[in-house]
Amino acid sequence: MILLDKKLYYIFGILLIVCVLCFQACDETQTNNKQVLSDMNRNIPASALEKLSKNKIYFGHQSVGFNIIDGVTDIINGTPDIKLNIVKTHDPEAFEKPVFAHSAVGQNMNPKSKIDDFTGFMDRGIGNKADFSFFKFCYVDFTEHTDVQKTFLEYKNAMAYLSEKYPETIFIHVTVPLTSNRADIKTIVKNVIKKIIGRPVRSYKDNVRRNQFNDLLRKEYEGREPLFDLAMIESTLPDGKKVINSENGITFYSLAPEYTDDGGHLNEKGRRIAARQLLLFLAGLPARNHK
Repeated sequence: MILLDKKLYYIFGILLIVCVLCFQACDETQTNNKQVLSDMNRNIPASALEKLSKNKIYFGHQSVGFNIIDGVTDIINGTPDIKLNIVKTHDPEAFEKPVFAHSAVGQNMNPKSKIDDFTGFMDRGIGNKADFSFFKFCYVDFTEHTDVQKTFLEYKNAMAYLSEKYPETIFIHVTVPLTSNRADIKTIVKNVIKKIIGRPVRSYKDNVRRNQFNDLLRKEYEGREPLFDLAMIESTLPDGKKVINSENGITFYSLAPEYTDDGGHLNEKGRRIAARQLLLFLAGLPARNHK
C-alpha cells in the first residue's frame, strides 16, 4: 500500500468539501439572481442609455472591471432599442465616433503600473478625444503592506497632470473595490489551502488599506470632481443597509457577501448593480455636444 503525504490527504479532503458545497449552492443562487436581474432590467432608464450612446467613453480596469462590463452588457441586452457601442480597445482611432471603450491597464498588485498605463493611453491619443475617461484599481492592488499615502500622491499628481493637459475630457475618480469579510466555509477552506502552498492569505487589514485610500479620494475630490464610489455601492445592500465590519477595534466597509461568489469578484447580481449605478452616474455628467 502506497502511503501518501499527510498534506496531500488534507488537501484532497478540503477540495472534496469545496466541490460538495459548490454543487449544493448552485441552483439556489441562479434562481435568486434571475429575479434580481429582472428587477434591474425594469429599473434602468432607457433615456440614460440613449444619452450615453452618443458619447465617447474610456474605462481602464482589470478583473472587477470586466465584471462591471459584463453587467453593462447584460443591461444593454435587456434594452434592445439602445445601441451602446461597447468595444475592448484603447486605440485612439476608436474615439472618432461614439464608443464605450474599455481595456486592461497595468498589472495587478502594482497600482503604479495602472497609473502609468492610464496616463500613457491618454498621452497617446485618447486625451481630449474622450468625453469621459477613468480607470479603477483592483482590490489586490491594496494589501496591509501598501503605502497608501505614497500611492495616493502618485495618483493625485497623475490626475492633476491629465486634467490640465486634456481639459476637454472629464476625468472620473473611482474608489477601490472591496472584498467580503465573511468567514464562510469556502473562504476558510481557500485560506487553509493558500497557507499549505505558501500563498498570501487575505486579511481584514487589506480592506482597511482600501478604505483608507477611498477616504483620501473622497476627501480630495467629492463635491469638486466626478467621483464614482464603487466601494460604497459594493458595501450597500439593496435595502440600503451598509456592510460594516470591526476587527481589533478597527471599523471598515466590506463587499456585501450577496454580491460575490469568491469574496472579491462580482457575481451576476453584484455586477448588475454596479453596472446600473455606473450608467446612471455617467448619464448624469455634462458632456460636449455631438453633431
